[in-house]
Amino acid sequence: MWWGGHWGWMSGGFMILFWIAAIIAFVFFIRWLIQQGGRPGGAGHQQETALDILKNRYARGEIDKNEFDQKKKDLGG
Repeated sequence: MWWGGHWGWMSGGFMILFWIAAIIAFVFFIRWLIQQGGRPGGAGHQQETALDILKNRYARGEIDKNEFDQKKKDLGG
């Protein structure tokens, strides 16, 4: 009789731990989904085009005007 009561308590304890772990996993999953919506390429965002990247590089001074014009021509823009 004592063993039956012991295992009954253990299975109840594991069930509580299972539900706690499931809730925590669900919360982390929701947070991950929300963070994906805020990143470029995530939900609601368009992918940055090659021309956009080129313009950004030129604006940051990574490439000069001649290189910008040549690469823009290569892209067909």
